Amino acid sequence: MAVNIDWNNLGFDYLKTNVNIRYSFHNGQWSDMVVTDDEYIHMHMSTMCLHYGIEAFEGLKAFRGVDGKVRLFRVDENAKRLKASAEKLCMTPLPEDMFINAVIECVKRNIDFVPPYESGASLYIRPVIFSSKVTLGVHPGPDTDFIVFCSPVGPYFKGGMQAIKVMVDRFQDRAAPRGTGDIKAGGNYASSLLSGEKAVSMGYSNVMYLDAVERNYIEECGAANFFGIKGNTYVTPKSPSILPSITNKSLRAIAEDMGMTVEQRPVPVSELKEFDEAGACGTAAVISPIGMIFDVDTKEVVEYKAAPGPVSLALYNKLRDIQYGRAEDKFGWNTVVE
Repeated sequence: MAVNIDWNNLGFDYLKTNVNIRYSFHNGQWSDMVVTDDEYIHMHMSTMCLHYGIEAFEGLKAFRGVDGKVRLFRVDENAKRLKASAEKLCMTPLPEDMFINAVIECVKRNIDFVPPYESGASLYIRPVIFSSKVTLGVHPGPDTDFIVFCSPVGPYFKGGMQAIKVMVDRFQDRAAPRGTGDIKAGGNYASSLLSGEKAVSMGYSNVMYLDAVERNYIEECGAANFFGIKGNTYVTPKSPSILPSITNKSLRAIAEDMGMTVEQRPVPVSELKEFDEAGACGTAAVISPIGMIFDVDTKEVVEYKAAPGPVSLALYNKLRDIQYGRAEDKFGWNTVVE
């Protein structure tokens, strides 16, 4: 199929592709895979996900490599994380092998929408799971729908990696301890919009969220994990409220392979000034280097003159080289879609 897309000018938005993949769980069992070109979900107005937020999602990418092959990056980790999200929200979890097969099938049937290697763009894949039970009461909903769709998206940084400015604001907590901060629930993102808009209005790219108890320890940076580089050490916060980022997990493995020490521990906000480099990491950008952090309450400013710094750049390049097939996949992270 010939696809008429300006690959070099893609943003991060939805573009229609050929098909999406669906499963549903009703009457105690999962359906067979359904392949459809229908872009809409038909549901009753009293469906539980609409009223009680019983919904979770994932985000991952497929890349057309330097050798022309299409690779999925760490799809097994997304399968595990969505399973954990579904279980915590009392939905019927999709078996991991079904998740992986659905994603592979989605990419196969939309293979012409995987951007060419030279464009630096990729195919973004969005699996979503939600309770499809029709009721008024608040209780677990065993009826569950699962959909995988995809869309080509442009590179996060056009024209080179750019440093961002971040604001520490205790105005709003991202997630409570022992809440849903450690899963990819849609409600987590809805609750971040207010503080995010406040940051943008003040000229900052992201909010740095602190813990909800002491408001002293770094949790997440916008919708991404935070990391700092201190000498030969990669430091990233540890908290039961933080979403376990697959990108962060991958960067930690690469850092160790580079001979670095990796520390995953509580990180007080006062430690920011001790780092040589800092960044936010996630699926969209891999690494967003942080150039400046402003604390609204203390008025303290921390600046990182090298943004991106040499270590952040090395980590970024090594991860991207694996994703695009430019380097050996020594960790076994890629799934080649034939």
